[in-house]
Amino acid sequence: MEKRKINIKNNVNGILLLDKPTGLSSNRSLQNVKRIYNAKKAGHTGSLDVPASGLLPICFGEATKVSGYLLNSNKKYFVQCKLGKTTTTGDAMGDVLLVRPIPQISKITLTTIFKDFIGNIQQIPPMFSSLKYNGKRLYEFAYNGVEVERKARDIRIYGIELLKICNDYFEIKVFCSKGTYIRTLVEDIGEKIGCGAHVLSLRRLEAGPFNQLHSITLEEIEFIAKKGQQALYDLLLPIDTALQDYPKIQLTEDETYRLRQGQPVAISGLPKLGQFRIYNDSNEFIGLGDVIKNSQIKAKRLINIV
Repeated sequence: MEKRKINIKNNVNGILLLDKPTGLSSNRSLQNVKRIYNAKKAGHTGSLDVPASGLLPICFGEATKVSGYLLNSNKKYFVQCKLGKTTTTGDAMGDVLLVRPIPQISKITLTTIFKDFIGNIQQIPPMFSSLKYNGKRLYEFAYNGVEVERKARDIRIYGIELLKICNDYFEIKVFCSKGTYIRTLVEDIGEKIGCGAHVLSLRRLEAGPFNQLHSITLEEIEFIAKKGQQALYDLLLPIDTALQDYPKIQLTEDETYRLRQGQPVAISGLPKLGQFRIYNDSNEFIGLGDVIKNSQIKAKRLINIV
């Protein structure tokens, strides 16, 4: 009997900045990258819709411990918005619901309308989204023509920059908090204009500290894979690059040992509250810690790389 070949997965640790293509889901993109690296463990940091493209950080191995920080980070998008038509999905993939005449609009008109959406606002998630209701994704209900009640969510729009305006579409950059649905934002702007609107194309430009200018496509990764495993590893960013907004603290060998044993470590000059990136005496990143009482720091999430 022929012996079955065992595929031993690689212990890969680090962050890959993937440029997700249009027409592919975030999960499928993740699985493709995971296959190329033959990695044991990997996860992405916030879904992009199938028609959308752009920055999708992939966390491998121990980096999955910080994926939540990227998921909760602010994002920036480039958006093309079509005027005069609303669709079932809020983008160009959906069926047209309503066609309305487009009024003459100027740059001043649009930028004035944008001001109504800047700051803390509430947004009702679209039916075509991956949020769950009674254990099922909302889009599963939507595909069956069922609409369920959704609670409005608090989001923040930091800025909307108008890049281009034509007769029937405009282009913008949106800087926003986690949980923002750009399709819903564009629909709401379209209603303010009075003619409706939907997303023609969407590209994520930034996620937390990362920029799509430093991302790499699936095709490029496939090509680099031909050079060997080390060439693939060279594409990965260190885990702590996802946490550059947190201050850094370095421990002695003894302090590092005690922290890894679950003991709090007293450090002079700590603030009353906050989180820190923690490094050992060799300046190697070992995780995140929380400041607790009496100027002590306690491990919150430790990285285990041998």
